[in-house]
Amino acid sequence: MIKEWLDSYKPENKDDALQALREIMQEVALAGLERAGFFERAAFYGGTALRIFYGLNRYSEDLDFSLLEVNPEFSLDKYLESIRIEFESLGMQVSVREKQKKIDSNIESAFLKSETIWKELVLEHTIPQNGLDQKANIKIKLEVDTEPPLGFSTEEKLLLKPFTCYIKCFAISDLFAGKIHALLFRKWKNNVKGRDWFDMEWYIKNGVPLRLRHFLVRAKDSGNWSKETITEAEFRDLLTKKIDSVDMYRVKADISRFIRDPKVIDIWSATYFHDLVGHLKFSA
Repeated sequence: MIKEWLDSYKPENKDDALQALREIMQEVALAGLERAGFFERAAFYGGTALRIFYGLNRYSEDLDFSLLEVNPEFSLDKYLESIRIEFESLGMQVSVREKQKKIDSNIESAFLKSETIWKELVLEHTIPQNGLDQKANIKIKLEVDTEPPLGFSTEEKLLLKPFTCYIKCFAISDLFAGKIHALLFRKWKNNVKGRDWFDMEWYIKNGVPLRLRHFLVRAKDSGNWSKETITEAEFRDLLTKKIDSVDMYRVKADISRFIRDPKVIDIWSATYFHDLVGHLKFSA
């Protein structure tokens, strides 16, 4: 099944094959979690959720989840065996490692939280694709926020492979709110995430409204906003200042490895993003 599944991506080279295999791994892991009842307690969000279920035209690396209710005692361990079994049923072997967190005072607390569980799936598997015969040492990080900012909506999205099932995901307007929160407040030395900017472009070009209410919850939770309300004008002012201050060279360098055609970002500049966010819509 894996060979046919990989062929369906029509990879043109080694990098394409590796990216496709990573995405296959992500979907197998989601299926294993669903079989174990994980999505009765958690929802899927982030760039990979946007890629798999909403059609984002770039690859993504990690699997990010939020509990539906705050639960500091939550453990991911009880669900890991189901993930292993799902991979084994497809002839794939994975190991699970603890992801060690490196605390750094320059890292925004919202993006390295003590309340976040980190695990890492590690695959060593032969890729029989385009003449390749090598080991693919692919790692996928799983993160579960056990004390998340709440106030988000969810919806059930259909996963087709390795078997059909429904995965509980953040509603797309709340995904957008979380992405813009990351774009505005991610602070890790010079670690600029071009993926944040690519995703913002995708949301706006696809007419997705941003749920300002959920953005406010996240901004207050991370300590980046102290007022009880935020207006559209105040939000746009934050975004304008971020566009003016970001290093666009770093933005483009980060996103280039996740897209097939780098020419699509030739237009990117501060002027372009100022014009683009003029088309941003909001939802209640």
